[in-house]
Amino acid sequence: MSGFTFATLTPTAFLDRAAVSFAERTAVVDGDVRLTYTQLAERCDRLVSALTSAGVQPGDRVASLCTNSHLQLELHHGVPLRGAVLVPMNIRLAAEEMIYILEHSGASLLVATREFADRASEVAASVGIPLVLEDAASAGAGSGVQDYETWLADADDARPTRDRVQVDERSMISINYTSGTTGRPKGVMAHHRGAYLGALAMAYHARLGTGSTYLWTLPMFHCNGWCFTWAVFAAGGTNLCLRAVDPDAIWTMLREQDVTHFCGAPTVLTMIAEAPGAARLRDRVQVFVGGAPPSPALLARVDRLGLDVTHLYGLTETFGPSVVNEWQPEWDDRPDEMVVRLRARQGIGNIASQPLRVLDAEGHDVPADGTTIGEIAASGNLVMLGYYNDEAATQAVTRSGCFLTGDLGVMDADGYVELRDRSKDIIVSGGENVASVEVEQVLDSHPAVVECAVVSMPDEKWGEVVVAYVTLRASCEATAEDLDAHVRRHLAGYKVPRRIFFTDLPKTSTGKIQKNVLRRWAASEAHPAEPN
Repeated sequence: MSGFTFATLTPTAFLDRAAVSFAERTAVVDGDVRLTYTQLAERCDRLVSALTSAGVQPGDRVASLCTNSHLQLELHHGVPLRGAVLVPMNIRLAAEEMIYILEHSGASLLVATREFADRASEVAASVGIPLVLEDAASAGAGSGVQDYETWLADADDARPTRDRVQVDERSMISINYTSGTTGRPKGVMAHHRGAYLGALAMAYHARLGTGSTYLWTLPMFHCNGWCFTWAVFAAGGTNLCLRAVDPDAIWTMLREQDVTHFCGAPTVLTMIAEAPGAARLRDRVQVFVGGAPPSPALLARVDRLGLDVTHLYGLTETFGPSVVNEWQPEWDDRPDEMVVRLRARQGIGNIASQPLRVLDAEGHDVPADGTTIGEIAASGNLVMLGYYNDEAATQAVTRSGCFLTGDLGVMDADGYVELRDRSKDIIVSGGENVASVEVEQVLDSHPAVVECAVVSMPDEKWGEVVVAYVTLRASCEATAEDLDAHVRRHLAGYKVPRRIFFTDLPKTSTGKIQKNVLRRWAASEAHPAEPN
């Protein structure tokens, strides 16, 4: 064995390979910017040297405030090539939240795209760190702010291979901050090994290839774009950047840019399906959905438009989607009601992950009977190193050698997991457990409903009761009585919402419905909704 060696697993290796093998293929399209793999690799090498000139050392944290862009893709390669740690920030956070992340992570540099010039200048100045900004002059940036393109150009004469760092594959590649809905956001420490394997898993399950065009509807800052920030490069495909989620622009790109793949939350899929320009595509597009279970009604709608949806499941702590609902061809001939149930499941661990477990309160595996509920737990290479500078929070989500997801589910006999609810979203009404997901799927099956969310409302008699927030289709009318009757035809009476409010649903930047906001509305009964 003396003649064999092991190479460090790091996702930056995919770009190095692509720069040689797919040199003149288009790697990135970002508006008027088109970069071949050769050009992109050269820019990332210059970025390594620019970071070195800026004093960034291995292990230092470099924050980004970027929309889906060639800059964010370059940072996902140049920063880890320097051995530094990328901190991609949620672009919709308030200034105070961004300042907290910069201070907590210890970021020594901030890089931002032009859309966030004012916010980036504000938070960088508050923390006292340098700012590198796209189109700094046209953005009206103040003195001391460096222009990104000038910054790279000034590093042309440096030797990038000298400035690259050989990393430990178990070391941090990024710190991705959670949404912080129950307190301060926590910094999830991702490692090179997990990012490499997660990217390969996404390339495999998405069937990415050199002919693939991946449309960036999913924010790149979110779980490093579910590792697609590296997966597309592994396949030699093309990244088509979308700087703002616009359903009309998405339909234009789907029809004119030969898009083959995109990802997003079910609410993003709903926006696309409900857009005025929605019409069946000539060629079918592969879509990967995570963040919440897509309802059977939504799946049926988008199927008619030519979108083939695969359900993924995961968390920031598991490098994004570590679970895939791997469809088996033998299931095609099952009865419709069985197909619907199989498609609703979260699935099995992806090709790079360890098998999922469902644990009871004592940390024991529940029976694989499809009915016994426990907490879904993950382990293996696609689990974070822990929460940055928060050992107590890390220990709180660890049991039986696994990461506890906070999601409740059941294990079927074939090893597929089905999510029943978030542990905090289970509604206990009069001693009976109500899964909000179950009620939501029934409401969503009503033809007038675009989307909905079900939460608890405090009740003096029952402890909690079920309430629903519903967005109706513009072309349809329905009353609370209509929806009440619809739910009663499918579910037990104690699961029927006591009150139904018609409103637009509050969402995160990644399209997830903010149930924490809805719970506050329900508790205070002070909300911008029309009760009916």
